[in-house]
Amino acid sequence: MIQRQWALLQRELWEHRAIYVAPLALGLVSVLLALTGQVAVSAFDQAVDIAILGASNVGERERAAAISILTMAIATLFAFAMAILATFYLLDALYTERRDKSILFWRSLPVSDAETVVSKLLTAILTIPLFSLATAIVTVLLVLGISSLWVDGRGGDALSLIWGAAPLMKNGFALLILFLALPLWFMPLVGWFMFVSAWTRRSPFLVALLPLAVVPMLERILVGSTLFRDAIFVRSAQIPLFDRPDAAGMVFEDSSDMRLAADAKTSLLGYLDVAGFVTNPGLWMGLIVGGLFIAGAVYVRRYRDDS
Repeated sequence: MIQRQWALLQRELWEHRAIYVAPLALGLVSVLLALTGQVAVSAFDQAVDIAILGASNVGERERAAAISILTMAIATLFAFAMAILATFYLLDALYTERRDKSILFWRSLPVSDAETVVSKLLTAILTIPLFSLATAIVTVLLVLGISSLWVDGRGGDALSLIWGAAPLMKNGFALLILFLALPLWFMPLVGWFMFVSAWTRRSPFLVALLPLAVVPMLERILVGSTLFRDAIFVRSAQIPLFDRPDAAGMVFEDSSDMRLAADAKTSLLGYLDVAGFVTNPGLWMGLIVGGLFIAGAVYVRRYRDDS
């Protein structure tokens, strides 16, 4: 079973190269932008020297918080890209194999429909997030490395100003939790996209997204409620993984002198509430709804007439 799943996961990587090409491309662009930005900023000699002097005069907590903000900004960019990549992958995963009739070949192998669907699910909620996470972490390290060269070139002590203050391990662990928690929280959409991919005969993107746009409007007009809208859009904006709503805003009371708030934390890990996330009823309800859609995808794939 495990060996078959591993082989199926390798098949997904072979057939969908965007799983690793897209994060790598985004990382390369981010590094090039960071490099270009450092070169451009270096033209302002006096301002650069004042900035390095100011960074030398603030405490280690403030520098750690600034690096955590940079880490979160880069991670947010990769998280959005991961969501887009996973959406297109899920809508394509079961639809394309029926369209090009490759499902007939895969069905000739000793692999069940459930195993195939599970492999595609694991690709979406595990493989894509892990590739995105690894690329995000490498990008952060490269950006910090470029910044270090820039600071050293201006006479600053990058080892102390940057690497001595950076909470790398804590931030990396926080990003691991974040990138694995997001697909679980959005499991209803994951399951819905997989079901549409297995069921629709054409245009899976439109078939999947139109109900998400039209049903809330009809519900508001005909019934006067917002239950479906809240289940989709409010849920998307309120992920119970952070210990306070303004955690993304995060740290500084006064950005002009880099003064930290009294209750500010210097690493991303300090803002995560893993226990609250795991015990949130919305997580488990979403897993149930997503599981039902995935079971529907297995059923449709098994008994689909045109495949």
